[in-house]
Amino acid sequence: MDATLQNIFRQSYATYRARHGVSIDQAQGAEAIMSCCSDALGFDEWICTEDGHLVQQAHACRHRSCPRCQRAYTQTWLAKTQARLLPCDHYHVVFTLPHELNALWQCNRHWSAGHLFKASAETLRTLLRDARYLGAEVGLLTALHTWGRTLSFHPHVHVLVTGGGLSGDQWRTVRNGFLLPVGVVKALFRGKWISWLNDAYARGEIVLPAHWSEHDWRKTLRQVARKAWNVRIQGPYAHGSGVVHYLSRYLHGGPIKDHRLAAADEREVCFRYRDHQDGKNHRMTLKTDQFIARVLWHVPVKGQHNVRYYGLYVPGAKLKRDHIRDQLHESPGEVATLPDKPARRCPDCGRVLLHYRSTRRRISYIKNTHRIAGVSGNVQQDVQADRINPGWLPPPDSKGPFYLGCVRRLN
Repeated sequence: MDATLQNIFRQSYATYRARHGVSIDQAQGAEAIMSCCSDALGFDEWICTEDGHLVQQAHACRHRSCPRCQRAYTQTWLAKTQARLLPCDHYHVVFTLPHELNALWQCNRHWSAGHLFKASAETLRTLLRDARYLGAEVGLLTALHTWGRTLSFHPHVHVLVTGGGLSGDQWRTVRNGFLLPVGVVKALFRGKWISWLNDAYARGEIVLPAHWSEHDWRKTLRQVARKAWNVRIQGPYAHGSGVVHYLSRYLHGGPIKDHRLAAADEREVCFRYRDHQDGKNHRMTLKTDQFIARVLWHVPVKGQHNVRYYGLYVPGAKLKRDHIRDQLHESPGEVATLPDKPARRCPDCGRVLLHYRSTRRRISYIKNTHRIAGVSGNVQQDVQADRINPGWLPPPDSKGPFYLGCVRRLN
């Protein structure tokens, strides 16, 4: 079979689901991947009024974990975001959680993602408002990634920071190309996260992994409180568009694209990755169950936003951005340049095709039976889980700190 994510899931997902169980969000992601651009979701038709030539195109699933149909959305996001960037230097900051917290993340995904965004943004904004460093309000673009290059579980946030900020009505530039002392950033980031985690646990908002005791909870807190958390500050970049372009490749479409898949069959999947330590390309082979488990780790829970804006980059701060552009002698305006979609033409006579009709179907998965309804809808919203295992565990032969059970379902 061709080495594509859709073919791998079509061939092996049912077996994996029967063995290990999946969460609601994972079931939605898997079914979307398998049904994308197939007759199951319906189709659009265009017709030539001259000779009756008919063109049919199946609908895409539009799920964030599907690598087949997210290119247009990614290009639109990239164009709009680049138009929003201020004409100044930018710094790239990466905040990573210690792996000891991976088990807690698994059982508290909404809380963990939200507070990783909040801790990273508040750390930078608090320090950069301090007159000892910059003394101004900056703009932040933050993006959540949960995977490493080998699809391992590696939650971290990329932050694009303006190399200057607004102090009153005046633009103030970061001095000497030095954003912040990394040691101070690490300490404040760690302190905020641990403080919020303790408070949430005291209020009963945190669910512990099934096998954890109170002793394990306290032991983990002591471990992460003593270690230096991983924060990396890169830059300055003459413009932030390069970092934005890098982030756009990983915001939608899941942790792996089809071009990285080298070979696949019922037993194993081989994929390519680049080692960031030696800069060389390598290959990794996993059992098919392990590969599917790693892909499903990173299906976002419903309602989770993977990109957030703060400070000067929030949508409501356009007037401030225009004021800054005026000070930096750049014409105001944030008009995104989007490529025009070419008109569909008849291959016989060359006339423009007219849209004829659209059939959109919704797929429900209830008790392992498929039911297709000819009504408007989106598989991302309407697919129901066919099997829920509250104590979900990845394959027993898997390795890594993320393989820990919970007392409730993952979503």
